[in-house]
Amino acid sequence: MITTVLLLLLSALVYVFWSSDPMVEVVRLHLNNIRIHTLPIINVDLSLYVTLKVRNLDVYSMDFTSLDVVVKYRGKRLGHVRSDHGHIRALGSSYVDAEIDLRGINVLSDVVSLLEDLGRGTVPFDIVTEVSGKLGLLFFEFPLKAKLSCEVLVNTHSQTIARQTCYPEVSRHCCLR
Repeated sequence: MITTVLLLLLSALVYVFWSSDPMVEVVRLHLNNIRIHTLPIINVDLSLYVTLKVRNLDVYSMDFTSLDVVVKYRGKRLGHVRSDHGHIRALGSSYVDAEIDLRGINVLSDVVSLLEDLGRGTVPFDIVTEVSGKLGLLFFEFPLKAKLSCEVLVNTHSQTIARQTCYPEVSRHCCLR
């Protein structure tokens, strides 16, 4: 009987203190403007405003050392923005705003696709978000990483997200042993 209780207690402690990756979610993506230049070469200016929600599911605080957001169009990296550091309390969440201002993006290889997408009124983007940080428990710190990939279809007329499909990418980090 005592062995069973101790085993259950040990299992509960492992479950509670086992570190898990933070959850990252794109809450809002707003297309500020998109401008196509044809002279002297074809390129694009793109301005996006992204709001991310980072949730800490653990019973101890989390400090993220970096949050990196990469924007891609049809597999081609357009640019990225990086946020430095932040703190998220235990079982809490935090919102991180990022403004991505890309100027003079060379899309010569994708210009036909881009013009077709603009003609339809929707442009597909891939947004990859990566969070790196540490979980703090008493005097111990444990590294963590989370990565979220989103396929986002932006309506250029209403400047809103028409469809968004996100999926976390599995990562391995150091755990409590």
